[in-house]
Amino acid sequence: MSLVLDPAAQDLLFREARTPQTFTDEPVTDEQVQAIYDLVKYGPTAFNQSPLRITLVRTAEARERLVKHMAPVNQAKTAAAPLVAILSTDNEFHEELPKLLPDFPQAKDVFFAERPVRERSAQLNGVLQAAYFIIGIRAAGLAAGPMNGFDYPGVQAEFLDDDHTPLLVVNIGRPGPGAWGERAPRLALDEVVTTV
Repeated sequence: MSLVLDPAAQDLLFREARTPQTFTDEPVTDEQVQAIYDLVKYGPTAFNQSPLRITLVRTAEARERLVKHMAPVNQAKTAAAPLVAILSTDNEFHEELPKLLPDFPQAKDVFFAERPVRERSAQLNGVLQAAYFIIGIRAAGLAAGPMNGFDYPGVQAEFLDDDHTPLLVVNIGRPGPGAWGERAPRLALDEVVTTV
């Protein structure tokens, strides 16, 4: 059985998609970001909790503040990317549950009254939404460079508050010259799937 998704879309989203090391200087517009979000917001999360929060780093001053917290190997590409997004989780996501889960608004207090429970759930579901966001960037014809090589406490103190936990920093734009290295290998199906 083959996939229903068109082969060109499969290539765009997965087979040909890569993490770029360079970008052109073509800007990423607010309209593109809106289109990406309007697509990926439909990806499922537990209880529809949607804990992902996105901080767009657009100004030169904010970019400079971010770059100092990036690992040395990530500093130059973060400084040069047309757009950078800090993806974080909102550990107080439960406050939105009455709106996001109108058929079961009491889930806010039944399941998420305790902060440690919220933090674990926000982490899992926020990472899931971060993956949707990366696929959405690709669906927009752009490239995403997700990174976890940064000073997490530093980024949190610089851009977020105590209720938000950073997950990833993502460079976004059109790939530039020499953007691609060699494609890294992937595991085969029989290396990752066990049938019981």
